Amino acid sequence: MKNINAHKKRFPSWLKTKISASSSYCKTEELVNSLGINTICVEANCPNKGECWSRGTASVLILGNVCTRNCKFCSVPFGSPAPPDKREPEKLSRLTNELKISYLVITSVTRDDLPFGGAAHFRDTVLEIRKNNPHAAFELLTPDFAGCQDDAINIIVEALPFVFSHNIETVEELFPKARPQGSYKRSLELLQKFAERFPDVPLKSSFMLGLGETDAQIEKLLRDLKNCGAQRLAMGQYLKSSKSSLDVEEFITPEKFSYWRSLSLDMGFESVQASPFTRSSYMAESM
Repeated sequence: MKNINAHKKRFPSWLKTKISASSSYCKTEELVNSLGINTICVEANCPNKGECWSRGTASVLILGNVCTRNCKFCSVPFGSPAPPDKREPEKLSRLTNELKISYLVITSVTRDDLPFGGAAHFRDTVLEIRKNNPHAAFELLTPDFAGCQDDAINIIVEALPFVFSHNIETVEELFPKARPQGSYKRSLELLQKFAERFPDVPLKSSFMLGLGETDAQIEKLLRDLKNCGAQRLAMGQYLKSSKSSLDVEEFITPEKFSYWRSLSLDMGFESVQASPFTRSSYMAESM
């Protein structure tokens, strides 16, 4: 039975963590701040920031830190974004070089206001980084490119090779509550379109548990992702990231995450990260 008051209780022991203050963490923080780079680590209040920054890695957030969508699980501000920073690809190239990053996850806010959802900025960022770091590997974690999926795909594939990722985030039944401006069908369509055109490109998606979904709904979500061609999965505990975010409905145990990981592998997924602290970009390079 779901614990509808989970958000009012203390975090269970498996959800307690400490922020590192290592020299690598401080170096990453100083460089990110000095270059004026946005990261999903900060904007989404990610619990893994300490660990990842201590390893000298970060998941960068391009196209600003204001989103044109108002998802109810996310702490990224909603509003009218500023024009894209034309120097952002250059800044990220410097970040990659100075931190010696070999695998970079690039994500963005949703920019429904930009031509083709800002797909050209993804492409330009990868191409700029490759000028000085030709051996860097990339994972592009994109929005759903509403109304322009085919055109957006045509643009970003100019930056291949990379892992293509789009987060489904939650089960279909919870989309109206968690992602009112999103579409479960649209997200699946983006994944399927990319898989059909580029079957050799690794395809990844991620979602949260603890929003009130049922086991049957999760199993359906896994089947839908598998049918779309997804090969890699990440699933983690939803945590309330701001006062206006949805409440946590249930704290999922590590044992239950192990169950979902085993089931996903049995269904044919090639690589699965599943734990309370797993996030879409967490340990992405190990997948």
